[in-house]
Amino acid sequence: MSEFIKHECGLALVRLLKPLDYYQEKYGTSLYGLNKLQILLQKQRNRGQDGAGLATIKLDTRPGKRFISRKRSNSAKYLKDLFAGTFAHFEDCITEQLNDPSWLKENKPYTGELLLGHLRYGTHGKNTIETVHPFLRQNNWISRNLVLAGNFNLTNVEELFQELVDLGQYPKEKSDTVTVLEKIGHFLDDEVERLYNWFKAESYDIKAINALIAEHLDIQRILQRASRKFDGGYVMAGLIGHGDAFVLRDPSGIRPAFYYQDDEVVVMASERPAIQTAFNVLHSEIKELERGHALIIKKNGKVQVSVCKDQLKRTACSFERIYFSRGTDRDIYFERKELGRLLFPHVLREIKDDFDHTVFSFIPNTAEVAFFGFVDAINEHLNKKKAEKINAAQGNLSKEEIERTLNESARVEKLAIKDEKLRTFIADDSSRGEMISHVYDVTYGVVQNDVDTIVVLDDSIVRGATLRDSILEILSRLKPKRIIVISSAPQIRYPDCYGIDMSKMGEFAAFQALISLIKENAKKDYLSEVYQATKTLEEAGKLDTCNMVQSLYDLFTYDQVSDRIGEILTPKGIQCEVKIIFQRIDDLQKACPNNNGDWYFSGNYPTPGGNRVVNRSFINFIENRNERAY
Repeated sequence: MSEFIKHECGLALVRLLKPLDYYQEKYGTSLYGLNKLQILLQKQRNRGQDGAGLATIKLDTRPGKRFISRKRSNSAKYLKDLFAGTFAHFEDCITEQLNDPSWLKENKPYTGELLLGHLRYGTHGKNTIETVHPFLRQNNWISRNLVLAGNFNLTNVEELFQELVDLGQYPKEKSDTVTVLEKIGHFLDDEVERLYNWFKAESYDIKAINALIAEHLDIQRILQRASRKFDGGYVMAGLIGHGDAFVLRDPSGIRPAFYYQDDEVVVMASERPAIQTAFNVLHSEIKELERGHALIIKKNGKVQVSVCKDQLKRTACSFERIYFSRGTDRDIYFERKELGRLLFPHVLREIKDDFDHTVFSFIPNTAEVAFFGFVDAINEHLNKKKAEKINAAQGNLSKEEIERTLNESARVEKLAIKDEKLRTFIADDSSRGEMISHVYDVTYGVVQNDVDTIVVLDDSIVRGATLRDSILEILSRLKPKRIIVISSAPQIRYPDCYGIDMSKMGEFAAFQALISLIKENAKKDYLSEVYQATKTLEEAGKLDTCNMVQSLYDLFTYDQVSDRIGEILTPKGIQCEVKIIFQRIDDLQKACPNNNGDWYFSGNYPTPGGNRVVNRSFINFIENRNERAY
């Protein structure tokens, strides 16, 4: 993605199933779990920018001993700072102490059997240390302590918040994280109290009841009750003070979650390759957590996957495949290549099969794998043409002509290179705009002036500001005849509310193009009609019933919107023609058949809250209110 947007967070959970001395003896360290957690977070660093945190829980500690440790960082070097601060606790240990698991567990923090890590990519709000996960809900009852971290956005925080108030709580703030923490915490308290009263009535000793609560605590029941009205995309991971742990995934499977288990460890992460790398296990050994299910790890080491919410249609986020997740996942790698390959027929028609005067490239690095697939399609096409030419000659080509035919290839070059060291400090708009235009460098001497067409692949176009103000501006200095930008993602038409910071629809290049076409084609009356109908739904409390904005896009063809986006994003003053070609939604579904959540492209939201967000975003736009839609 050539421009910056924020998106979902990263999670990692490790449960050591053996005593610490087992890992000391086999792997030479009692900090095995902490080392693995560091690798898991490092390998998912693409899922965080605003901060990172971790928490550990020690099993079977004596009363009066600290059993929960937590550290968080929101510094510029958050991961380095997080683990430097964590491992600093062991710098004063002599060799004998470092090699003594019992001593470490008794005397040092972060030596627990349960470990939870989080990478934060905030969608809104301040980037303060208080916003960095994991969150902690403390209590003197060990089984009422709750540590929570998640990759989620809920669309109905207002409703859930009010439920907490109605239950008699007084939440300290109105955010989805705090709301979820208190919601689960409420039902955890309720379940602990139920078990306490049960065993007390059976005349069990008060001290023995804690162990009985830990054994009989029904995590599935707690999560079912707490998540009953959750609307959104989420993966939530929690640790309970006595040693139970869980990971809960939303019923549509919007946000990703994978796990691995053997006789030594249970591990969960947001991305499969992180587990493969950290534990050196095969792709086939890692499972995807089913939508609507929870991975539950009891204190005694028993692992179960239980249904917590009725499954909805699978609508796993397709943006994970296009851009967000690392391309080192086997399936994602081939899906991205297929996305590039499927763009080729549209480009072929546009360049009219003229490969002699077309230069192919990509921006930014995240588009590279899709570009490989695109180039594969070019080579397949050229090889077919070569074979046809040789066959048609019926053996009448000379050796030199055959060699010349076989050597025909596409002009694939690295044209745009991002200058990572460039920073813009100037405040005034004209100077700032000039600096932004130099974010990318270009390779000179490759493009023939006023003759060649540049085809450059981007993985997605949201607002298009970087494309307009930097990439197209700098590519035009190569003096091509035309610039064709191809996007491996379809047109982003609608806001997201399940993890990506895209809620202000008026900022999207596709929506700006739509409004421009409506005004040009005298359709403003219809725009007003849709607005009034949306306001009527709002007054009736029915904004979540349907997506009203879809009917506006139905006024124009896909290509009309694409062409207008190209016009809007063409920088003023450049001489060459600019054309933008977007992936088609049906081709996206072909390339990513198991991740068909495409609401930001199609407007088909998997939950009612999505409809409410898009309609509210539309109202905000018409009423010129620059605020979030959820």
